[in-house]
Amino acid sequence: MEEVELTPKPGLVDLDNDGSHQDLSIHLMRKSALSLQETFARIAYISHGRSPSLSLRREIATIGREGETCMFKATGGVNTHKGAIWAMGLLVSAAAMGTGSHTIKEVLALAGETARYPDCHSSITVTNGMMAQKKYGVLGARGEAQREFPHIRNVSLPMLHRSRANGLPENEARLHSLLALISVLDDTCILHRGGRGALLFAKKRSAEILSTGRLEGLDSLNEEFMLHDISPGGSADLLAATLFLDKLEPNRIEAEVQNAFGCTY
Repeated sequence: MEEVELTPKPGLVDLDNDGSHQDLSIHLMRKSALSLQETFARIAYISHGRSPSLSLRREIATIGREGETCMFKATGGVNTHKGAIWAMGLLVSAAAMGTGSHTIKEVLALAGETARYPDCHSSITVTNGMMAQKKYGVLGARGEAQREFPHIRNVSLPMLHRSRANGLPENEARLHSLLALISVLDDTCILHRGGRGALLFAKKRSAEILSTGRLEGLDSLNEEFMLHDISPGGSADLLAATLFLDKLEPNRIEAEVQNAFGCTY
C-alpha cells in the first residue's frame, strides 16, 4: 500500500496518475493489496518455527497461487501484484521462520535458500517476466530471490537509509530508493514492454536524476516513461519488499547498513 501511494513515481500508478498503464488505477491497486492480507498472514503462520525446506517451499507456493486467485478476483482479472506475491511471500516466510527474530541479512539469506528449492508447479504458467528473462538473459524475479535479493541488499536499503541520514523527508528518501533500483535493475517489466532500448533509457534517465540529488525532474521523467510505455514494475516490487524489510528491525538495521553496505550514489 505504501509503495503504490508513493508519489510521484515514473511510469507507475500513484496518487497523481496511472503512469504507463491503461488497465490499472490507484483504487484497483489498493483493492488488490487488501485482498492479499490473508495470503501473507497464512504464509507467516505456516513458516513460524520452521526452516527452509522443499516441503515449506511448496506449501508457500500453494498459498501464493491461491493468493493470485484472490487478487484476480478482486481486480477482475488484471495482474496487479503477481510479482509482489513472489517476493513478499518469500520474505514474509523468512521473517517468520524459527522464533521470528532475525537480522535483515538473515531474512534475505533464508528467503534465498527457500527460493532455491524447486516448485513442482513452477513451469505451468509462463509469465511475461519469465519470457523476458529467457529472451534477454537477465536475472529476473526468480534469480533475484535465489541470490538473496542483491538489489535490495546492495542498492535500495542502503539508499533509503543514506537518504534519511542526509536529512531527506521520508517520501523523498523512498523515491531515491526507487530511482536507485530503476537505474541498475534489469527490470523484466520494462524489457517485456519495450525491449533493451527502453531498459537502457530508463536506467540512464533515472541515474541522471539521482545524480543531481534533487527530484524536480520526476514529473518530466514520468511523461517520458509514459511516452515510451515504460513501467518499472519489477523495481516497484522490490521497493515494496524494501519497505517491508525496513520495518522489521528499525534499530538494528541502521547499524547493519552503516557497517556492511557500500553504495556509489
